[in-house]
Amino acid sequence: MKYFILKLFTFFMLFSFTNTFANEQMANATESTHKEETYQTRPFAEMMSGFIASTGLNALINPDPDELDSKGEHMSDFHKGVGRLIMILVTFLLFWLAIAKGFEPLLLLPIAFGGLLANIPVAGIAGEHGFLGVIYHMGLSNEMFPIIIFMGVGAMTDFGPLLSNPKTALLGGAAQFGIFGTLVGAVALSHFGFVDFTLQQASAISIIGGADGPTSIFIATKLAPELLGAIAVASYSYMAMVPIIQPPIMKALTTDAERRIKMTTLRHVSRLEKLIFPITVLSLAILVLPEATPLIGAFMFGNFLKESGVVERLNDTLQNSLINITTIFLGLGVGSKLAADQFLVPDTMFIMVLGIIAFSVGTAAGIFMAKLMNLFPGHKINPLIGSAGVSAVPMAARVSNKVGMEYDRTNMLLMHAMGPNVAGVIGSAVAAGVLISLFQ
Repeated sequence: MKYFILKLFTFFMLFSFTNTFANEQMANATESTHKEETYQTRPFAEMMSGFIASTGLNALINPDPDELDSKGEHMSDFHKGVGRLIMILVTFLLFWLAIAKGFEPLLLLPIAFGGLLANIPVAGIAGEHGFLGVIYHMGLSNEMFPIIIFMGVGAMTDFGPLLSNPKTALLGGAAQFGIFGTLVGAVALSHFGFVDFTLQQASAISIIGGADGPTSIFIATKLAPELLGAIAVASYSYMAMVPIIQPPIMKALTTDAERRIKMTTLRHVSRLEKLIFPITVLSLAILVLPEATPLIGAFMFGNFLKESGVVERLNDTLQNSLINITTIFLGLGVGSKLAADQFLVPDTMFIMVLGIIAFSVGTAAGIFMAKLMNLFPGHKINPLIGSAGVSAVPMAARVSNKVGMEYDRTNMLLMHAMGPNVAGVIGSAVAAGVLISLFQ
């Protein structure tokens, strides 16, 4: 009887506790439901007014005074309104150059469209949590995209023209004068107070003279991460506009007779030579300039896979799907820095000016080196291929060939120009490694 009473008492206690807990949960649910039902009906005119206030047109005409840029800082009224309109027009110009003129659409279209998206008000697409901002931090700020691009370029590169005519490597080396010449110029401008760049920043800017986007991103990440966006935009813009920038320089620095020089047929390069070359270059980089090995190593890895002939699936992936996917992301990430608040600022304008000077000097240096080499006995070199010493591969080589054929339709310079062009890729990576090692 005693145990029965204890069991009955325990049962009533559990029932009371359960009932109390259920009542509390129901009360909380009711309160929560009550809180969710806070919407109040509004007049139609008020709803339309709210909709108009949320449009992009209103954001351009009546910018939000509290709007922040991608760095979390307050934007000026110019950047919120007129500046965005200017940059949108710039992206339309890039669309026209890519589609109507065919100027490197693989680069220009993603960059231009990324710039268009970055200048859309309210949406914050280029912000830290916008998808362009995510892409930028995913592969640009940590150097991943440049490394993958170098792998793909290596897989698409044939060192045969360089190995068959090794002296053309001098043209690729001469074109790097644009990098170091601009470094001296940027330091001089800073010394006299025209700009306020540190030596590290000037070094990162000068690499634009090589017209090598991946290398520019790589060195900017190391030496001047605060200028990464501006340097990436300048470098890739000039890479894409090689067909506009180089021909006037090439024609101004060469005579009609020089442009018509026909070069001798290239000798056959064996497979063994092509297999040994990337390992040799990488070994030299490891021994002399390890700072350059991330780029040179990726470049030679892609080329070694290609020349091995036993991993065609990997070679095909590097040449096609992987580099194409990376190019899309890289272009959009670079385009995100075409936002008005980041592009229409004094530092970026100076970087654009210094970049085009560097690129022009590099182009001219390659041409002058070819003219100098022609003063010595031996087979003559068409100075037009000297402009291909910048590492915009294969755009610069195609431009050399195109300008040469304007004066002689039978003068095919493409394969000859590929020699200095691939030498320029190696040269710009070496130059970046030298500059980085100086500040370690």
